[in-house]
Formats: sequence, C-alpha cells, structure tokens
Amino acid sequence: MLDESLLDTPDALSEADRGGLLRGAAEAGARVRTAIRLGTEAGIADLKPDGRPRALMIAGPGMAPAGVADLLGALAGSSCPITRIHPTGVAPAGGALRWDLPGWAGSVDLLLIATADGSEPGLSLLVDQAYRRGCTVVAVAPPRTPVAEAMGGAHGLFVPMATAPYELEVPLGAAAPGILWALLTPMLALLDRMGLVAADPDALAKVADRLDQVAERCGPAIATYSNPAKTLAAEFADALPLIWTEGQAAGPVGRRFASALAELAGRPALAAQLPEALASHAVVLSGPLAASADPEAFFRDRVEEPPALHARVLLLRDRPTGGLSAASAARELALGHETAISELEPEEGSDLETLAEMIAITDFAAVYLSLASGA
Repeated sequence: MLDESLLDTPDALSEADRGGLLRGAAEAGARVRTAIRLGTEAGIADLKPDGRPRALMIAGPGMAPAGVADLLGALAGSSCPITRIHPTGVAPAGGALRWDLPGWAGSVDLLLIATADGSEPGLSLLVDQAYRRGCTVVAVAPPRTPVAEAMGGAHGLFVPMATAPYELEVPLGAAAPGILWALLTPMLALLDRMGLVAADPDALAKVADRLDQVAERCGPAIATYSNPAKTLAAEFADALPLIWTEGQAAGPVGRRFASALAELAGRPALAAQLPEALASHAVVLSGPLAASADPEAFFRDRVEEPPALHARVLLLRDRPTGGLSAASAARELALGHETAISELEPEEGSDLETLAEMIAITDFAAVYLSLASGA
C-alpha cells in the first residue's frame, strides 16, 4: 500500500530515503557537468578518430549499462550498429558474471565498458580479450579499480566515473538515479567526436540545465498536485503500469522506467511501443487486470481487503516518427476499456534535452513510489 501522505511530507521522505535516491535524482545535472569535466581531462575532446567504427559493442552489469546501450542505439540510429554484450554466469553478482566478444569482433570495432563498480573480474578479462583481438576499448568506471588497471595494460581510454562523496558511505545500485548519467555522458561525448551522435559540450550543458529544471519541478518540497513525478507515483500506487511509448527516444525511456519500477520499487510494469502496444496489450485491458474486471469491487471493504491490481496506461511521447501518431488510438483503446490513462510529454528542445527530461521525471516517479510504498 502506498502512503500518499508521505509524498507531501519532505522530512518523512528524507528519513525514508536511506539510500540517497532522491539526492541522486536531484543531482543528475551536476553529475553530467562532472562527467563532462572528467571526460575532457581523460582526453575525449582531443580525440581525432579515423572514421567510424564498423560496429560498437557495450558491456557492463545491471540496469544502467543496459540503459546506456538502449539509449545510444536510439540516438545513433542507423549510423552504426550498436550491440550490447549480455553477461553470462551463475548469479547476478559481479564476480560471477562473464562477458565474451562476438566471434566477428576485431580491429575495426569499438568496445565500450560501463560499470559503476569496476571490480568485476569478467570485465577485466573482457578488456584483455579485446586487446588480443585488436579492438579499441573505452571504459567508464570508478578509478583505482581492477577494470581501471586492466585498461592501463590494454592501452585503452579510461574515463573515471563521476561519483558523489556520499556514495563512498552508501554505495548505490546500478538502478540509482545519477548512475546512468555518470556512465552515459562520457560515451555521448565520445560518440560526438566520432560523428555518431550530436552531443558537443554545449549540447551536454543544456542537458544538465534541463535535468536541473526537472529537479526543481519534481523535488520533495513540491506538492503532489503540481509535481508530475509524485503524481505518477500516486497514480501507479495500486496499478499495473502499461507504458506505451511513441517517438525514437521514448522507447528506451519507457523500458528504463519499467526496469526502475521493478528494481527500485518492486513493482511489475510492461513497456511497449506504439502502435504495436495496441495489439500486444489489448488482452491485458480486457482480461482479469482490466479496470472493469471485478464488478463487486465497489462494495469491497477497503480496510479489510487490499485493492485489486488493475492496469493503468502511461502514454510516454516524444516527437513521433514521420509526424504520424497513434496517440488518439491509444486513448480510445484505453478509455474504451474503462482504463485510466496518464500522459507525459516533454517540453520543446533537442533530442538530448527531451530525452533527459523524460528520464528525470520517470526516475523521480520510481523513487517516490519506492519510498512511499516502503520498498
């Protein structure tokens, strides 16, 4: 059950936030600025690549590197194939994970490693494997870690991950807000140098500014009725979120939001892109999770019996491809099945700015849902 009163009590939210999740979300803009500086000091701005790589591979543990790969793939489009190397192993712990280069990987390919830990033996082995194959390697990881040491031996480019002082006392998981931007920002700068993504220093500075603006709108002191992140958290308190995305950047954001809800708040969610979502989730809206599935729900004792889980749609929109939009059909389908629908659309700006705004609002929403539900 969600304690909605907690959402409008900043002191109680602060007390419940033992892992520093709200602070991480609020400091996302500052994290981007620190990552820009660290990337510049590491030499990204001085790189003069000889053309584009044949393919780009991304490896790392947990949700943040997966999000990095998804987001870079959406931003780069068809300019370069981007492949995430999925780990194998007997457990999700870093020491049990292993990564292997695809058989085709060679000297014309680029390997990116993203980790908020840096102690994974499997990533150090992957660096050595890439060096033997002749792959160029770039890694973003905490300094003075085994991965950083392995990069020195492989003559790759190492970029220290932007961290905050309090994280030394309370290590944050890969799903924590801020970790994504610490890993993603240097890679955006790198791909900008290669001509794959438009992310020069001015563009990244605007991303940091947009993240600051969202932090002001979605901070714990802002009441729920005017706070889009708190509003989303309250609306999804007793619902199964169906996250329907439209637009090139919205797809990765929706998938990240679903992962964050599971990893931070312990809540299941389903994400799909429009218009395919209209077919793939239609049965959910008409099945046992539909809002009208239990006609006796009105007469249930709200104190003795917990509310039934019903689907609720979030329409997460960026600029639709080709100007064609399935938003009207999505609203019609949801309302036709008596299913509530929420909508989130960013303000005008560049692709990176709108992407940052959607990520920031949904990150705040996942954190509020986690804290108010005692996850």
